[in-house]
Amino acid sequence: MFTSAAALLAAAVLLPTARAQWDPQAAQWGKSDPADVRIMTWNVHDGLCSTSAKSEGANDWTALACTIAALQPDVLVLQECGDNAGHGTGTGVDTVADLATTLGLLVHGGFDPFHGVPVGACVQTYAPGFDLPFAFASFSTDGFNRNAILSRWPFADLNGDGKATLSDFSMLPDKWVATAGGGGIRGYALAEIDLPDALYAGDLVVGDSHLKAGSGQDDHLARVMAAQRIAYVIDHLFNGAGSGVPDPDDVIQDTPPATSLLAPATAVVSAGDWNENEDTDGTKGPAEWIIAAEILGGTDGTDRDGSDMARDEATDWFTGNPSSLGGTKYDYLAWQDSIATLRRAVIFNSQTIPIGSQPVELSAFPGSYTQVSGLASDHRPVFVDLELPLAGCHDGRDLGFGTPGTGGHVPHAMVCGPLISGHLVTFMLQDALPQAAVVAVAGLGSVSAPYAGGTLLPAPRLVVAGLVTDRDGALALRGVAGDGGPMDLYVQWIVQDPAAVSGKALSNALRVSWMP
Repeated sequence: MFTSAAALLAAAVLLPTARAQWDPQAAQWGKSDPADVRIMTWNVHDGLCSTSAKSEGANDWTALACTIAALQPDVLVLQECGDNAGHGTGTGVDTVADLATTLGLLVHGGFDPFHGVPVGACVQTYAPGFDLPFAFASFSTDGFNRNAILSRWPFADLNGDGKATLSDFSMLPDKWVATAGGGGIRGYALAEIDLPDALYAGDLVVGDSHLKAGSGQDDHLARVMAAQRIAYVIDHLFNGAGSGVPDPDDVIQDTPPATSLLAPATAVVSAGDWNENEDTDGTKGPAEWIIAAEILGGTDGTDRDGSDMARDEATDWFTGNPSSLGGTKYDYLAWQDSIATLRRAVIFNSQTIPIGSQPVELSAFPGSYTQVSGLASDHRPVFVDLELPLAGCHDGRDLGFGTPGTGGHVPHAMVCGPLISGHLVTFMLQDALPQAAVVAVAGLGSVSAPYAGGTLLPAPRLVVAGLVTDRDGALALRGVAGDGGPMDLYVQWIVQDPAAVSGKALSNALRVSWMP
């Protein structure tokens, strides 16, 4: 057992817990918990292309920027990007390089090389502290548009195949997948995202698909076949289909091949415009295939544990309308709910928001805020806030400087919990002398001060005395909940130990950094 005590830090460095920011009635559209991950899918209907006029005004470019600024997704999954002809301002689909440049201009602004003028409006015009610095534009195109994924966090190879992003896959027929191929006419873009280890126990994989449009039977079959292959890839490449190894039947043409499954706390999320409303037509379409594979409610689902993934039942917050395009539900998110837990799923439509409830970022729109969604796209963005497994205990930034005590053991300092504003963490001490008196030292800065034959780092020093290790030489204290961040805190422990120099053993010093 650990000895508990009063909070480690006094009011000088103990900041208030971040308040919940989800209350649309009161014009608060942020996340309830800052550790939640907001993923938003949006078919932007040609409004995002290189030839688009990027001036501020009552236009699609500004409406896109205002909406993203208002909802501030951690991961943004886009379809119908780069279509200059569809936008009516040019011809052909953007190259990958041109679309990547355009994505950067949408978020950050800057000089528009396609028009030779500065960008007049961007996401950071309306939300200066928000950023999506990592962007992936898919190489797959149907000749008209591309998929794209933007992220708050960097892309990184998570399964050992040497790739952090993928525009599409290729596979042979197998089991209930009757056709060879990939993710459909626009591909299945995949991004493997490296979440901060100090916050989350795992990472994240996000897929993006824009399935074939059309109301004919052939169109439906094209969507279903693409969804079958997508389900196979999720279940076999990332989950291992219960085998413990990726692609156990050697069907997916992954070159070089993946060498490992995703870590147990890493969730797969699949999103996009799937072009079929399965809530009303009564058929088994792409959504059911992607979440459940062949048998709904069976053991062949695409969740990590073999069950079905969950999919959103998002509605407009104020009206309860489930439609994302006209009167239909075409835009979906699905997630592995054995790993990720849904906080909420919402369809955003500025036209239905009462006066006084609109996000402040929309209030800056040069026109009526109710126009924003209609100008941005014919589709409405759909987002989910997901609770992902949070970080356990780790060394923060271990700066060293510990000194040995009894048995040559150096007391070991750790921190447990997600280092994000609004979350309390636990400061841990282990490997110290049992039943020993302990002093905790903390500071917002550091100096190298000689002490008891070692070095004491925290400064200016806040000291908490009167602490005692338990019979295992351990101690735990609840500590800081940073609000607003970023914030650095230096922590070190002094243990009374007769075998140590000057009778005092020092733990390693930690630099604990909170993210905003």
